[in-house]
Amino acid sequence: MSESNSNSTSLLFSRQMLGLVGWLLISFAAAAAGAFATGTTIGNWYPHIEKPWWTPRTGIFPPVWITLFTLMAVSAWLVWRIGGFATARLPLALFLIQLALASVWSAIFFTMERPDLAAIEIVVLWLMVGLTCIAFWKKSRSATLLLAPYLIWITYLAALTIQIARLNPRHPL
Repeated sequence: MSESNSNSTSLLFSRQMLGLVGWLLISFAAAAAGAFATGTTIGNWYPHIEKPWWTPRTGIFPPVWITLFTLMAVSAWLVWRIGGFATARLPLALFLIQLALASVWSAIFFTMERPDLAAIEIVVLWLMVGLTCIAFWKKSRSATLLLAPYLIWITYLAALTIQIARLNPRHPL
């Protein structure tokens, strides 16, 4: 292999790794925003509201979210690495929107203590994740498969949020 080919391969690899780190940073920035919104109030309000029997223990949420945000970052990276924003503007924009919505849900549910509004917001989030999956499918089936656990989790959380809103009708829908 010539030195020129070796250098271009090395530069491409470096760009790809920087891209992966970038998507991990973006995803975990959203995760941190959601965790901050959750962490500041979860001990004050959440333990005292009525929840369905199928609510997971609080300790389940952090490892699930860490796993999901990692999968989401790799998924976005797989779409991005095909040609960057130039060839995947819509799929990546949808991804970023749903990422922001995931953080907003935490603020609405935990900080504002409004499961009724969070129930509405999570339905919008679910739709955006679904649209992101459709857009990613056209670019990378692997990227879509990495989002599948997230879509399943959001489906479960939507049902949980709606049920919590029904059980705690302080602000009825």
